[in-house]
Amino acid sequence: MFNIEEELKKLPARPGVYLMHNAQDDIIYVGKAISLKNRVRQYFQSSRNLSPKIVQMVSQIARFEYIVTDSELEALVLECNLIKEHRPKYNTMLMDDKTYPYIKVTVGEAYPRVFLTRTMKKDKAKYYGPYTSVNAVRDTIELLRKIYKLRNCSRVLPRDIGKDRPCLYYHIKQCDAPCQGNISQEEYRKNVQGVLSFLGGNYEAVADMLKEKMMEASEALEFEKAIEYRELMGSVMRIMERQKITSAEMDDKDVIAMARAEDEAVVQVFFIRNGKLIGREHFYLTGVAHESRTETMTAFVKQFYAGTPTVPARLMLQDDIEDREIITQWLSGRKGQKVQIIVPKKGQKERLVELAAQNASLVLSKDSEKIKREEARTIGAVNDIGRLLDIPSIARIEAFDISNISGFENVGSMIVYENGKPKRNSYRKFKIKWFKGQDDYRSMEEVLTRRFTHGLEERHELAEKNMDVSMGSFSVFPDLIMMDGGRGQVNIALKVLDALNLNIPVCGMVKDDNHRTRGLYYNNIEIPIDKNSESFKLITRIQDEAHRFAIEYHRSLRGKTQIKSILDDIPGIGPARRKGLMRRFGSVECIKEATVSELMLADGMNEASAQAVYKFFH
Repeated sequence: MFNIEEELKKLPARPGVYLMHNAQDDIIYVGKAISLKNRVRQYFQSSRNLSPKIVQMVSQIARFEYIVTDSELEALVLECNLIKEHRPKYNTMLMDDKTYPYIKVTVGEAYPRVFLTRTMKKDKAKYYGPYTSVNAVRDTIELLRKIYKLRNCSRVLPRDIGKDRPCLYYHIKQCDAPCQGNISQEEYRKNVQGVLSFLGGNYEAVADMLKEKMMEASEALEFEKAIEYRELMGSVMRIMERQKITSAEMDDKDVIAMARAEDEAVVQVFFIRNGKLIGREHFYLTGVAHESRTETMTAFVKQFYAGTPTVPARLMLQDDIEDREIITQWLSGRKGQKVQIIVPKKGQKERLVELAAQNASLVLSKDSEKIKREEARTIGAVNDIGRLLDIPSIARIEAFDISNISGFENVGSMIVYENGKPKRNSYRKFKIKWFKGQDDYRSMEEVLTRRFTHGLEERHELAEKNMDVSMGSFSVFPDLIMMDGGRGQVNIALKVLDALNLNIPVCGMVKDDNHRTRGLYYNNIEIPIDKNSESFKLITRIQDEAHRFAIEYHRSLRGKTQIKSILDDIPGIGPARRKGLMRRFGSVECIKEATVSELMLADGMNEASAQAVYKFFH
């Protein structure tokens, strides 16, 4: 039995992170401290003036644990990681998990490329962004390739020069074919410098050139070309134009302001790069009631910059933050150079912050109902499913499905929903390898075994490297598994989990005779669901998405194999016997249902080949 009073006496006077657990052992709060002894004890002192939210949280604490660190900075980093992983109920939570597109120029290569990426790595490449319009980014990259004719391939140059024929882009005059040695490295580098100059903001020359070409095409009555130049010019202006906001200081900064109402807040961020506003985005936070603006802004800065791949040189905030010095140190470490955090009170800087604040207020007033509806259909629906199944906390759901046509190209799909929304970069495909023929149960057993075995192996490897489980592609396990089917599919999943010594809840999404979702199968009971509820709609979306993803993968494999037949996989059945079988029976389904004697009647078949066909399908 955990004795809180006794455990409080054992707390060390050292920096670290503390985790509060409720009676169900869920983590309900994560915090950091310069002195664990002083900070954690404060929660349990009756004389202390605590906010209503903290009072409610303390009433639910059944036990606490802590992790000692060497410094307050290490504690801050660990706190950010744990909040992101566990999403505790009583921490102020950033609801959005957005990734932004960047333009990457691989200047470290002999013949650099330019392309879109959503991750920044510590390599020799140059990154530009973040941008908020992915379509404008793609249009701009396409424009740069057309103007400067940079390569679009992944060939290793100059090693592979002359090894293969030039690609389509050379023939449509969008690449100078450095792979053929058609352009010197020096000339190619001049084109790369043009791209870098343009992305750095010196785009007037390109805009003038596009305008000139548009006019020339128009005068020559080549209206399609003129429209193309006009649209490309519009894409460039959307992503690079100064809009209404410029800064005399040609540096990178994020301008951050906030609007709050009851338990919700909207934070508006202006992304300013090289003195120009290149994009803006708003973010929703929950659990802000009874918090000061300083506390809310601190929570946002820590959570947002723990997840974003880039940190600007300066943060301009509407409200000051707690632990400014240690957060500045942390951000400077992430950026690799000094980061400045300021709260401007006058001049242009203050006007920028005020403009961001006005935008945040507009979003909050305009979208408050939309926010509530979105939360009801996502997080609210997940919570309803949790209550229905008596599972206290569900964040990640994984659903699985199998697709095949008469056993040909069996495939499995795994889709992931986090907080009620699809997380598509975590989707996975499985091509069935362990057997041939049609057997959905065996297929599902293989998919689940491979998925969780791989996950356990990744967890072991990450633990050996002292890395978090979130760093792997399979190491994060779900809080709930949803199977496309009822008792049979659920039992297969439970069998696999039991063999791997894993304890993860599994439920089946049961359909009626008309192939429509009717309820959940859980703990040997079918649980009906209100068809008008958000939870029912979410289950239907998950089921449809798992089916769609599996079907698309199966269709892609069919496209690759084209006229390949399942009969090709049967030993001893070549083209002649396959044609004889199809002439005799008309379809694979009829062949599958035929007896050995009936199979022998087909042209070219004997008893051995008929036995092989029968055995394959049965």
